[in-house]
Amino acid sequence: MKRIKIFDTTLRDGEQSPGCSMNLNEKLKVARQLARLKVDIIEAGFAVSSPGDFESVQRIAQEVRGVGVASLARCVQKDIDAAAEALREAERPRIHVFLATSPLHMQYKLHMSPEQVLESIQKSVAYARNLCADVEFSAEDATRSDRDFLCQALSLAIAAGAATVNIPDTVGYSTPSEMQELVRYVLAHTDGIERACLSVHCHDDLGMGVANSLAAVAAGAGQVECTVNGIGERAGNASLEEIVMALKTRSDRYGAETGIETRQIFRTCRHLARIIGQPIAPNKAIVGANAFAHESGIHQHGVLQNRETYEIMSPEDVGITENNIVLGKHSGRHAFLERLSALGYRLPEEVAEGLFSQFKALCDKKKYITDFDVEALVDSISQTKKVFELENYKIISGNQEDSMAMITMKVYGERKTAAAQAGGPVLAAYQAIDSLSPIQMKLEDYSINSVTEGQDALGQVTVKVSAGGSTVSGRGLSFDILESSVLAYIHALNKLLSLGVAQ
Repeated sequence: MKRIKIFDTTLRDGEQSPGCSMNLNEKLKVARQLARLKVDIIEAGFAVSSPGDFESVQRIAQEVRGVGVASLARCVQKDIDAAAEALREAERPRIHVFLATSPLHMQYKLHMSPEQVLESIQKSVAYARNLCADVEFSAEDATRSDRDFLCQALSLAIAAGAATVNIPDTVGYSTPSEMQELVRYVLAHTDGIERACLSVHCHDDLGMGVANSLAAVAAGAGQVECTVNGIGERAGNASLEEIVMALKTRSDRYGAETGIETRQIFRTCRHLARIIGQPIAPNKAIVGANAFAHESGIHQHGVLQNRETYEIMSPEDVGITENNIVLGKHSGRHAFLERLSALGYRLPEEVAEGLFSQFKALCDKKKYITDFDVEALVDSISQTKKVFELENYKIISGNQEDSMAMITMKVYGERKTAAAQAGGPVLAAYQAIDSLSPIQMKLEDYSINSVTEGQDALGQVTVKVSAGGSTVSGRGLSFDILESSVLAYIHALNKLLSLGVAQ
């Protein structure tokens, strides 16, 4: 079985998707979960692009172990220097340099001749190799490049020290048969390719990102670049969970395997969805709510007789279980901390203590506490400085009159109360908060989802707000959806303040 490397770019390409931006703490949470998933490489960001991206790459490099950590860089010395510095403490650092090779990009974006592009690739890869033992080169827009020129560019990159060369379908233009032909051509016509790993990075503009990636593996590619839930620019990237389970389920066809711990897939996908506030579609392959549901009587009968009649993989393979853990209102601190550890969380003592208090409060409202409840509590942790902090709220609402909301908060440590009247309870609460805020926020999106099962499920509200040219998401988690709504809006306000947004 051929071993395929999984290069996860959720935190770089995925985060570029509109509405998917994450703060430092959220990126660290995702990175730690990707390490539990056992991806081979985490592309942690584009270090030179902003101080925030630099810090994200640096912190992930410092704190996440057992996985390679990469930073993207243009073929520009300052980019490569920033990447090398951010990755300095990584266990397995990788500098990922890129330059476009298609005629369209060279003429209209780069304003460079083919000769200048080749020279830049050679110099930049060699410079990066002097700073880092592991260098990857990507030929942006490879699928629309002249094949012979592409092979020449990849040959130069390998000769200069690149251990991995990547052929991205940057705009999702290719088809599976074309991708297969391209991979075979590159393998046959690139000097030194036997010394390098050939990678692919497929976008999903025509809905063929996963199919193109699998076609590339069948043709000989050794690395696939992808994202959790397929998030990314425009229509997104090839979906990690779909690629991994296709290779696992159809190993007879592909003769390939990954090092992914597949029982962490469901947790990883839910974890990311909660953080970015983008629910997983019910019909999403592998991890959607309907992926293992059977409504047809014929299907139900078949599954009851033998699951293989209508299930090509088991829910347990991807980590979907009916696991009600024995925790409740009489459980002690030790049992709770042990469960956190079993779920893979390593939290500072003061954070774990705070979670235990939240857990005991939840036990007063829920009869059964599941692993998903515990994970939801962990996901609700925010390291954003709490300039505004909810103390209590009162909302009066009915269908025949306007709603009234009274909100009491600590604002810079001072207790303040505001009230507002509006056409709905959430709007009234938000207007009351606005009256105390130094920032005029615009609510761009509001969504609510159940994050656990049953009548007493926890509800998570996600809001997206904008102010001063910045857009952030805020999350609130509570048994009470109105409280979740208030907490989400305050969380977003605090994030804007932490970014330095001012009226």
